[in-house]
Amino acid sequence: MLEGGFADPVLQSGAAFRAVMAALANPGTVQNLVTPAPISDSMSTELVSVLLTLSDHDSPIWLDDVLRADTAVLEFVAFHAGAPLVSDPQKAVFAIAGEATRLPALDQFNLGTQEYPDRSTTIVLAVPALHGGAALTLRGPGIKDTLHISPLGLPEDFRAQWAANRALFPRGIDLLLVADGQVMGLPRSTRIVEGS
Repeated sequence: MLEGGFADPVLQSGAAFRAVMAALANPGTVQNLVTPAPISDSMSTELVSVLLTLSDHDSPIWLDDVLRADTAVLEFVAFHAGAPLVSDPQKAVFAIAGEATRLPALDQFNLGTQEYPDRSTTIVLAVPALHGGAALTLRGPGIKDTLHISPLGLPEDFRAQWAANRALFPRGIDLLLVADGQVMGLPRSTRIVEGS
């Protein structure tokens, strides 16, 4: 068996799933992830945790170029998830990126349709830290009044990209940021407001 899976798949994937769902239900909050043993220097354990938790053989995955070039990552995905890999971001249910510079613009992914907005891509992005970057103020469902976040390592034009994504609602991508054994969710319903 390939190394790197959860030691207790049922309990740990359940705990990781609850963390991801809590992150999306409570945008901008930080949730603790269960992280497995590392599989490669190119893929953080947080990315591995979310991949193991959400993907299956019916969930096409897009990997950034560095991850796609790593044989250990490809073998791990094939063995543990059985998920098909796609090179076209439009065909991905999940997209996994080790850093923002390896990520295409958000609108290059599957944005869903008016009839089936839930068929859009969920992007999982590893960042250096969930704090310490430029301050952003969030509003929207799951947020009481406003919430201030400061993830480090977002794309330089993230604010503009997110505004365009939010304008597509109910279409649009959902974003999970991971770092330091934690996950933060930004669902498409979340707005970044001025003054942040």
